[in-house]
Amino acid sequence: MEATEAKLSIKTNELKELQEVVNKINQAQLEVGQIETRKHMLLHSLATVQDELKAIQDKLEAEYGKVSINIQDGTYEPIKEDEQQANT
Repeated sequence: MEATEAKLSIKTNELKELQEVVNKINQAQLEVGQIETRKHMLLHSLATVQDELKAIQDKLEAEYGKVSINIQDGTYEPIKEDEQQANT
């Protein structure tokens, strides 16, 4: 019969300290993952809203031509030809 070897262990307080730090790292990594997931969802949502804005802009351009619209009060003025070229 073989003699069982004694297991070597660090002190209880050292183990507790080590476990606390590892748990903090794991929690931080989990939170980063959640933030990245939320970021992805927000970027997707932003792209969708930008597509909606483009559709509205195209619709307004079809109705009013190339104009600059004040989004505060709805007034607009035609965009001059040289302004159009400067913006492209």
